[in-house]
Amino acid sequence: GVPGRIIIDNAKCAITKACINDPTVQRSYAECAEGYLFKIDACPPHDPAKKGIVESGVKFIKKAFLPLRDFRDRDDANRQLQEWIRTEAGHRIHGTTRQAPLTQFVEVEKPLLQRLPETPPEISEWKQPKVHRDAHVQYAYCFYSVPFRLIGQQLWLRATDTTIRIYQEHELVATHPRLFQHGTASTVADHMPPEAQAWQSQDIQWCLRMAEAIGPHCYGVVHQLFADRVLVNLRTVQNILRLRDKHTPQRLEAACARALRFSNPRYGAISQILKKGLDQEPLSPVTPESGSTYTSGGRFLRDSATLFH
Repeated sequence: GVPGRIIIDNAKCAITKACINDPTVQRSYAECAEGYLFKIDACPPHDPAKKGIVESGVKFIKKAFLPLRDFRDRDDANRQLQEWIRTEAGHRIHGTTRQAPLTQFVEVEKPLLQRLPETPPEISEWKQPKVHRDAHVQYAYCFYSVPFRLIGQQLWLRATDTTIRIYQEHELVATHPRLFQHGTASTVADHMPPEAQAWQSQDIQWCLRMAEAIGPHCYGVVHQLFADRVLVNLRTVQNILRLRDKHTPQRLEAACARALRFSNPRYGAISQILKKGLDQEPLSPVTPESGSTYTSGGRFLRDSATLFH
């Protein structure tokens, strides 16, 4: 059963701010009280006379039960404790009530208990994490995204065994499945800023499609960069393709043609070609085949005919 009122001595797991008039109840414990339908009665701080006598029972267990006992695990400790209460401790004469505690409980206290709820309340833990610059909060070494407009704010996080719910004041702003592997993240794409969403969507296949739409020389530059045996080059390709917004796709295609002509398909070279307007100058139609960055002769190597004529 459940008691209608629980007197608690301001333990931090239940009372986060002890006060005679306005105590602050820990949010998880308040949720537990609401689920089991009992009221919390916090003891006035700095007033030992108002506390219950339950602490004496704790001392009794430490002295009469724990010594000379071994426990395999918590379940074994609970089993031994229950047997000890039923056979020994529950039948002793209590020093204050002058009654056997087990008899007192069965005859007087048990009929006054409320019934347990048919559905046990969900056990949860509440935290107040701050939103990181990447629009994620951290809980138990895992990361969960929230709308990017909340960056820098302190939110409420409610964790259960299966779900993470994040609130701004009383408004639910994000829900995630609970993660357990340290360092993992649950990210909702809509939580990210628009520029971050666009950036994340620009994978290798997207880049190849975009380059092909711009022209064969742009596609050739992108294909060479992705074929590099050492570097990933995804960010480089994304930045090259972004040049179309500043200089038009036609100029980017011409700049890529010149970069391929001089065996220098790199962002810096293409950017400088566009900046100096070299893409608008005539280009020889003969384009030597470009080799790998690590096996070719390099961008400054020319054959003897080119060198002496």
